[in-house]
Amino acid sequence: MTVPPAPPRRIGLFGGSFDPPHRAHRVLAETALAALALDQLRWLPAGAPWQKTGHVLAEPQHRAAMVALAIDGEPRFVLDERELHRRGPSYTIDSVRELRAEQPQAQLFVVIGQDQYQRLHTWHAFDELLGSVTWAVAAREGQLPRPDAALAGRPHRVEVLPMPRLDVSATVIRQRAARGEDLTALVAPAVARYIALHQLYRDPAGH
Repeated sequence: MTVPPAPPRRIGLFGGSFDPPHRAHRVLAETALAALALDQLRWLPAGAPWQKTGHVLAEPQHRAAMVALAIDGEPRFVLDERELHRRGPSYTIDSVRELRAEQPQAQLFVVIGQDQYQRLHTWHAFDELLGSVTWAVAAREGQLPRPDAALAGRPHRVEVLPMPRLDVSATVIRQRAARGEDLTALVAPAVARYIALHQLYRDPAGH
């Protein structure tokens, strides 16, 4: 008789537009796996980011496919498409509520960068969300994450993720892709091939 695997007890949630997913995303995700001893890290591409992205996102199916390629080779990474299929803005609190119902015994960690941590008080349903998860915050160059003053005196759990300096920008990647330049230093080779194959981010004017 086959014994079913135990459900994950420590689950990380890593959200973003992932347009495209790049090497810094992968490094942060791997750092979270190790530092937090996660059983699973779910990558959640946003369907409709409620905060402005400043550009038109690639189609959801392309971003999901690129994340699947970017996480290949690490069995603890999971592509979670729930926000792509949810109508309306992509709010973290909705995903947290759903996962709480699906995995009531699990401890949830939300992986974010310092800039997101400083804007945490602006997130939807902030009061409910703040204390319901552990916040795993990337710390660049040894700097400790600093919350906005709105979080002063508000109890919440924070784990610091030490991150090396990585000069990788999705904006720069899209600009280089628009010019047809090589992207393999910035994204996984399979993601670079996918972008080229589907001509994502290409400038229709050819420049």
